[in-house]
Amino acid sequence: MNATPIFKKVALIGFGLIGGSIARGARAQRLAGEIVATARSAKTRARVAELGIVDRVEETNAEAVRDADLVILCIPVGACGPVAQEIAPHLKAGAIVSDVGSVKGAVVRDMAPHLPASAQFVPAHPVAGTEHSGPDSGFAELFINRWCILTPPQGTDPAAVDKLRAFWTGLGAKVEVMTADHHDMVLAITSHLPHLIAYTIVGTADELGQVTSSEVINFSAGGFRDFTRIAASDPTMWRDVFLANKDAVLEMLGTFNEDLSKLTRAIRRGDGDALFEHFTRTRAIRRGIVEIGQDSAAADFGRPLANLTKEPE
Repeated sequence: MNATPIFKKVALIGFGLIGGSIARGARAQRLAGEIVATARSAKTRARVAELGIVDRVEETNAEAVRDADLVILCIPVGACGPVAQEIAPHLKAGAIVSDVGSVKGAVVRDMAPHLPASAQFVPAHPVAGTEHSGPDSGFAELFINRWCILTPPQGTDPAAVDKLRAFWTGLGAKVEVMTADHHDMVLAITSHLPHLIAYTIVGTADELGQVTSSEVINFSAGGFRDFTRIAASDPTMWRDVFLANKDAVLEMLGTFNEDLSKLTRAIRRGDGDALFEHFTRTRAIRRGIVEIGQDSAAADFGRPLANLTKEPE
């Protein structure tokens, strides 16, 4: 909990799961003196106002960022460039501009040319989320014990990076700094490729002529349920992710296809030793994820959320 807010005014452009969770967490922890939000849809803006979790809802991006100390674009990565161009003339000198996109190289290339030299550009990626979207989907505890990766371009003021680090730490996240290119390669294998596989498997099941849709739904085992949860993610966001990070995704997909071919040969040849060795190695990775607290060993969903301590009224 913070006695003095880190930022006087935080502007959130876009208000889905991530934007809504930032607003709720920042309010609970008093990280901002004022939280202002906007969204492209009038319906979304009206709903955010109804929820009462920000201090003000503005109709335009320009109005939202005026006098803001921190501006966070919580929108699909494909929209970041045009929005950066739109808000640039209205940014306060010294304002920190950030985002929450799952791809960083493309965001840097699309946004940086439009931002004034007086602004500090610190791209960010909170590695947290659910399959839900929209202004009602956010919750203050989303970022607790999750990583937020910062990818400041060369020459960014270290003080701005430290200030944004403090903000994400206040939301409960663990913060790491790396280059945009390295981030995109890491996330291609840990996030983007798994989503691509999930979309493919669920799509394949939907197209099977020998199995009806009702059978796929009624008899879905735990593994398939996990895939459907991932495949239920926001299609606009993931379309932009794959297009923006295509080089790294294609490289990881090529490696995956090689490994899949090895498993295919092992199954065809009845090579149980090769299958057992592979499954043993991958099982150890799962255990490692649980041991460092990035997931729970509890089965299935409905896991309890960590508590984010709220400031007393």
